[in-house]
Amino acid sequence: MADAPPELAALRAEIAAVDRTLLDALNRRLELVKSVRAHKDATNVRFVDAERESALLRELESVNRGPLSDRGVGAIFSAVLDVMKQELQIERPAAPSARPQAVGIERVAIIGTGLLGTSVGLAAGRAGVASVAAFDADATRLRQAATRAALDARSSVAEAVSDAQLVVVAVPVGSAVAAIRDVLAAAPDDATVTDVASTKRSLTESFDDPRFVPGHPVAGGETSGPDRATAELFDGATWFLTPGPGADAACVETVQRFVSALGARPLRREAVQHDRLLALTSHLPHALANALMRIAAGEPGALESAGASFREMTRVAGANTSVWTDIFLENGDLIAGAVASLRAELESLERALADGDRPYLERSIADAQESRNELLSHAYQAEAGQLHRIRIRVPDRPGVLARITQILGAASVNIEDFELRHVSPEYGGVLVILVMGAETAELARTLLRSEGYAAA
Repeated sequence: MADAPPELAALRAEIAAVDRTLLDALNRRLELVKSVRAHKDATNVRFVDAERESALLRELESVNRGPLSDRGVGAIFSAVLDVMKQELQIERPAAPSARPQAVGIERVAIIGTGLLGTSVGLAAGRAGVASVAAFDADATRLRQAATRAALDARSSVAEAVSDAQLVVVAVPVGSAVAAIRDVLAAAPDDATVTDVASTKRSLTESFDDPRFVPGHPVAGGETSGPDRATAELFDGATWFLTPGPGADAACVETVQRFVSALGARPLRREAVQHDRLLALTSHLPHALANALMRIAAGEPGALESAGASFREMTRVAGANTSVWTDIFLENGDLIAGAVASLRAELESLERALADGDRPYLERSIADAQESRNELLSHAYQAEAGQLHRIRIRVPDRPGVLARITQILGAASVNIEDFELRHVSPEYGGVLVILVMGAETAELARTLLRSEGYAAA
């Protein structure tokens, strides 16, 4: 590379000197910010002052002599403010995870390497399980899972379970009975066997082997396959256990310990109670989403004009056909009972609408709101009144969501949950975030408004 002309070399040297001066200034600024933080901590004053930051940015824009544009000044110093907060957070590391380790479980076998089976393998590795063997009748899927989760691929069920302490059967509902039968026949006498199928009565009734502890993690989604697997899939998830009366207590304890090590919360229930709960809270919503889509598809223009609420209610429509057909057939009687309860509720609504019964409508909406608040309090482990929704208009362009999360993250505002409602390419959409506490919500709105976002 040829030497630069003297004029260019001089300019580069001057830029380098300015950069060093700027670096010294930024380090000095961070030292001052640390002192401010210490003072506010000592006096129990909130560190982030969104109004002052907004005023500071306006002041800097007012004294800007150029050639930086006011927009450039705002962007640079907003980034500086965010980085300063992030640097302070680095000095306050989060407490180490208290997730229990899979103590005493060194060898696990997984039969079925779809989303759930491969995720079990990944989570088991994270929890410290030394050896995870796996078998799948689909050789391609087994290879994918072995690569994805570093599983020890075996050529048969018998080979996979030959020395296992715990076997997890992760096959579809329709194949579960046969797979569990094969596993129990091949597994060591001192092994524990569990499964992840979403219906439990037929399994509990089919086997009286004390080694078998039926289970079901309430986790997953519309996607499937080992490529979608993640070690975090079960973090915080409910994992039902429905052992029969003859289940060995030590085997039940082994599965509970393993489930906890994967990050889930084990919950003991009778098989019929599990199936009734799932019929109402999982299987019926899937059936209803399918029905809504079929009705809308028969109304000209409905799908083209459907809004966000319809998209949200039908998110699970059309999920894996074979898997869900098996579930509907396996738990059909209880799902039919849930449908009957829904029909009775809809008939009451139909009468109220026909009669113009305002008191009934008001009461039904208020009852639903009270029940949903209870649902939210269980989901977020907080009183529903402490949860605050913030609606943010977001344009349809790259980087907007990243910027919003950066703004809030720099101020230590935790987003409990969020949903993005797309409206149109022209309008963009609405981001709805959930935060804990009125003061936190006020801070979030102020920060976002100071950055030009409409936050309500």
